[in-house]
Amino acid sequence: MSRAFVSPRRQFWMTLVILGCFGALFWRLVDLHLIQRPHLLEVAQRSREVFKKEYSRRGNIYDDHGNILATTRSVVELGVDPQSVTPADLLKLPQLAQILGQPVEELRTAFTTKLRGGDTADAADARPIRWTVLDPAIEVSTYDQVQALNIKSVYGTPKFERIYPGDELAAHVLGYMGKDDKNKDEVPQGGVERALDFYLKGQDGWEETEQDGHHHALEQFSSREVKPTDGLDVELTLDSMLQYYAQEEVKNLVAKYTPQGVSIIISEPATGDILAMANYPTYNPNHYRDFPLVNLKNRALSDVFEPGSTFKIITASAGLNENVVTPEQRFDCSKPTIDYDGRTHTLPKDDVPMGVLSVSEIVSRSSNRGAANIGVLLGPARLTDYADRFGLGQKTGLGLPGESSGDLQPVGNYSADTLLITRVPMGHGVDATALQVHQAMSVIANHGILMEPRLIRRVTDAEHNTVVQFEPKAERRVISAHTADLLNAMLCDVVSPDGTAVRAKLADITVAGKTGTAQKLVDGHYSSTHHVSTFTGYLPAERPRLIITVIVDDAHMTGVAFGGLVSAPAFHNIAAQAVQYLGIQPVGGKDNLVAMKGDNLDWFR
Repeated sequence: MSRAFVSPRRQFWMTLVILGCFGALFWRLVDLHLIQRPHLLEVAQRSREVFKKEYSRRGNIYDDHGNILATTRSVVELGVDPQSVTPADLLKLPQLAQILGQPVEELRTAFTTKLRGGDTADAADARPIRWTVLDPAIEVSTYDQVQALNIKSVYGTPKFERIYPGDELAAHVLGYMGKDDKNKDEVPQGGVERALDFYLKGQDGWEETEQDGHHHALEQFSSREVKPTDGLDVELTLDSMLQYYAQEEVKNLVAKYTPQGVSIIISEPATGDILAMANYPTYNPNHYRDFPLVNLKNRALSDVFEPGSTFKIITASAGLNENVVTPEQRFDCSKPTIDYDGRTHTLPKDDVPMGVLSVSEIVSRSSNRGAANIGVLLGPARLTDYADRFGLGQKTGLGLPGESSGDLQPVGNYSADTLLITRVPMGHGVDATALQVHQAMSVIANHGILMEPRLIRRVTDAEHNTVVQFEPKAERRVISAHTADLLNAMLCDVVSPDGTAVRAKLADITVAGKTGTAQKLVDGHYSSTHHVSTFTGYLPAERPRLIITVIVDDAHMTGVAFGGLVSAPAFHNIAAQAVQYLGIQPVGGKDNLVAMKGDNLDWFR
């Protein structure tokens, strides 16, 4: 080209522009290949790497007869790779939304959001999204429908989901699998699920490999793989039928009295095996999010209350075991005061006036003043010692989370100005759980020996071979067998026409038990209208097979909610069904039974 047609100035600027373009291109190459090379290699590697988690199957939970209480089913976690979405995939969103039951726009957002940590591809912290969860758990049949749509960017990962076939059955004993807000994995919450998680959970596996842009695995780059190990199974001591009886009776009590809470416990005295444990309010572990948090706690273990007259079991046992009193020894229960420690103390009132009573009658008629007289003879040190021996003020050893130890005050706190020695023997000033009251009665039923409650029988593998065995455990001898026999006879009289729990009586089986009607503290004062109604007893009295405890918190009814009126009939209903179910036969014949007579409402406390 002739220089006459190109001015030097234009040639200079054109050359400068061309050199600038090449310079910018060169700088971009330097930036990509040198400066940003480590970051871009990391991004590219993350796009190729695939880390697949292979979930282990959580072990089953069985009752004593092999019925499944908790199990695991196969589901699919469905997700989309936004980087692989094509226009054809977007056209199938309405069909996918219909299958999943989700709004189309929500799915569209998941399909089109491609970056995490930055708004643009050039952002330093931007990372491509390779997996967005569309549904954490869909049925395998639903996943088959999704696959039939042939959406290349959508695929699923097999996993497991916890289910409870009995719904509310033994919900508080089993616990549930909740969601961890941090990693969104299922984590055990309460009950056996949490207590035995070490055995149940197994070990998840994983596989690390690489794939191309079409999600095809590059076998030549496959690196490491660890196979999952399934969890072990757990066999409980629970009996599903007895658990059902208990829960049905809870429903009856709620329908009749609209109480604040109910707890029912059934166990075997010789082994300490827990056969049933039911509470109100309750919940369904399959849908735990639909219930208030207060429904999820196991009231039989966590809630404390003053045991009331059921504490007289301990008072009478201590007096007899220490030879302070005899069954025939008599006390004038009409006297309103007693001298103790150099002072005159006012005795608690009885619900109905009582005269001179023997120790046996003090127990069967539940005299507050009679119990106070025995407590005064014992003194605070011995009374506290026996309460401790019976298990009050300490956890039972059941092993479930959330258990309270209750409250048993030290000896020094039993003074004239605080917890009077005249009040503690009738169950005031002591806080106990339902299970502790149940355990106290088990001492009498088991000839004076306190058994540690057992809920877990064994841990097994997939072939039902025993991996860990949990044997019955005797904690200690609390009272002599002779003392226990004396108490046994007294507690049988409780269920006689002259006792406080005639409504707990069975037609052919001898029942022994004790009522309790504890006034609740309201605004720092004992209420005359709010009570905790209790009956705890066992059968047959001659050779105990079952202990049943029924506790009703704040039953709504006309008059006082005596334990003999509220809880004793519930005991009767459960016991009658259990006798038929277990085939329990009378012991000793009908000559040993007390004929049931007319009701005397004055004695139902």
